[in-house]
Formats: sequence, C-alpha cells, structure tokens
Amino acid sequence: MKGNVFDIQRYSIHDGKGIRTVVFLKGCPLRCKWCANPESWKLEPQLFYKKTSCIHCHMCIDTCQNSEVTLENDEIKFHNGNYDFVRVCPTEALSVKGKWMTVDEVMNEIRKDIPFYKQSNGGVTISGGEPLRQYEFTKELLEACKKEGIATAVETTGHVDTKVLNEIVPFVDLFLYDIKMMDSDKHKEWTGVGNALILSNLKEISNKADIMVRTPIIPNVNDAKEDMQAILDYLKECNIRKYSILPFHQYGSNKYEAIQIPYKMHDVKMHSEEYVEEIKEYIKMQGFSEEF
Repeated sequence: MKGNVFDIQRYSIHDGKGIRTVVFLKGCPLRCKWCANPESWKLEPQLFYKKTSCIHCHMCIDTCQNSEVTLENDEIKFHNGNYDFVRVCPTEALSVKGKWMTVDEVMNEIRKDIPFYKQSNGGVTISGGEPLRQYEFTKELLEACKKEGIATAVETTGHVDTKVLNEIVPFVDLFLYDIKMMDSDKHKEWTGVGNALILSNLKEISNKADIMVRTPIIPNVNDAKEDMQAILDYLKECNIRKYSILPFHQYGSNKYEAIQIPYKMHDVKMHSEEYVEEIKEYIKMQGFSEEF
C-alpha cells in the first residue's frame, strides 16, 4: 500500500488540538480559485519550477532523455514525462511535488513527533488535496495511528463517496470539514463542483463524529453576513457548534506559476483584521465555538 504524499509538516498548531504532524496527500476533486495548495490537485507526482531560482544553465535540457524539457523563444518549457532531470538542477529551481510512500514510511516520520503529541494533547492530521481521494491509504494510515495511541484528524472537502466517509469515522477523532458556501451554483462557479454531496455528507456524519466546520471567507464571494448566516443555520440543523473562518490570503499564489497554471485571484484584497474580528464575534454570538 502506497500513497502519494506531497508534504509532511511538523509542529503545526492550526490543524487540530495541540501540536500536530500534518500529512498532505495529493489528489482533489475541487478546483477552488483561491486554493493555497494547487500542487495537491493532481494525484500523480508533479513538476515544480521556481523561475526566480533558475540560472538558465540548461543542464535540465542537456540531461533529459525524451525532450521533456525544451527551449522555446528563450523560455524553458516542460512537458509530461520522466522527471529524472530534476536531480541535476544546481539551484534547486526544479523539484517534484509528490512522493509515493508506504504507510510504514509515513509512520516513521510521525513517530519522531510522539513526545510533542503527549505534551500537548496533539496528534496527526491527514490533509490534502482531499485525502479520501486516496481512501485506502488514508484508512490504513489512520488505523496505524490509532494502534499506537496517536490522536487523528482528517481535513476533508466532503466531496467524497458517502460509504467511504462512513468507513473511516471509527478511526477519526476530529473532522475538519469545509463548507465554503450554501448556494450550489455559486459553489460550482468558484470550486468546480456543486455542494449537494458535501452538505448531505456533513449531515450523514454529524451525529457520528466530532466535527469542526471551517469556511475560507473570500472577498465578494462568500463573505457577506447573509452567506455566513446560511451556513450557520445549516450547522444548527446538523447540531454542529464548532465553527471557524479562514481569512483569504495569497500565500500560495507563487505556486501557480511553478506548476504552470494561471492564478486568478491577484486582484483580490485581504479582509481587514477588524472585519475578520467582526465576523468572528457575529459567529460567537450565535453559540458557536472556534475551539477544537
């Protein structure tokens, strides 16, 4: 059993209780225009090219076997194929996002942080992308964590097979569940998929698991109070009272150029701290907590 892991982030404090190790898996059914991890979308390993680090030595072109790298109008172009040429880059402008790892290999990384989990009531969070795109690997990794007494959390878009979601519930201490907006047409416009499955899945597991619902608030997309109120009303129906917002940022914008796809949110400005605090207070007044 192997899974495609694109990052393992240690000492995280924002993805569940205490100090966490976050395992990021590749593959996602959504294409959120504001996504900070676009390298997670495709399931297979992906070339990552940082133009600002490239010194145009052309060693990658000289090394490639089947024209995976070409020079066109003084621009280096990359094509699908073998990524062996990455190893010769002297400035590390080239890298590959995604590594096939066994559960044991991932567990060996996780075990390094066990002392921190014990001190802080922390554990492991499996994220993505959408980790349930690699369902069998995710389930086996969760089972391995539980066997060693490590607390688990799963970050999910909710856009997954309901049977799959139900099958992992016994191995998950906390779901970090995204609800981006209630209007399905608008949801499809901004994420590439409707939200009917996401909403029904949340209701399906609402009484079976500990759930923190989170919403990335995007200026002029889903940040109006009526948008927020529609989500809060649905959470009340589901008897869920853990809820937090994730303010919009552009920290991942440079990744889009690195994987050669356009970034469409350059002109979107971040919310002021005052506005974010106003929204948080509005949520709190309705009986919701942002504590894990």
